[in-house]
Amino acid sequence: MQGQAPPVLLDVRAAEEIVIASLPESLHLPLDSFRLSVKALDRHADYVIVCHHGIRSAEAATFMIEQGFTRVSNLLGGIDAWACEVDPSMPRY
Repeated sequence: MQGQAPPVLLDVRAAEEIVIASLPESLHLPLDSFRLSVKALDRHADYVIVCHHGIRSAEAATFMIEQGFTRVSNLLGGIDAWACEVDPSMPRY
């Protein structure tokens, strides 16, 4: 029996931020080119959008919803909250 596919992690931070800390298997779609990149995504998949503190990812999630995506979540607190609450070994900046 197979379970549902895990959500696609979309990281909208700049390349220099990704080098410092990132989540495994996340797809890097920088916010400055995000609006063009979204067109190629599967509208039926589940997405979790990530940035540093959750502000840029909220903007990206809102844009996706406006484009007809229905299964979109924003990682509240961003990768900084992840580093504090889930993986303290992750570098913070």
